[in-house]
Amino acid sequence: MGRFDAERWGEVYAELFASHDLVHNRRQTRRISISAEGDGAFAVVDVDTLWQSKEDGSHFHWKGRACKVYSRVGSEWKMTMHTGLLAYPPEPQPL
Repeated sequence: MGRFDAERWGEVYAELFASHDLVHNRRQTRRISISAEGDGAFAVVDVDTLWQSKEDGSHFHWKGRACKVYSRVGSEWKMTMHTGLLAYPPEPQPL
């Protein structure tokens, strides 16, 4: 969706939540690495999120590995970017 725009991103996710039910949202952190200076970090996360269309029952599956990059700003960690999921499975099969 490009550079973060709260209004645009909010509209996209509002539509997703309105049109789909969340079946499951499983995340497993595989690695966290913090820079020697303590001001940057990344996390590797396995994602398994399954949505089901309210209209026709079809599935929309987010599954794969993502890298999330953080910067320390004052006393808080802020995510500055993340990769898209790096493994795209075949089309989901009905449950």
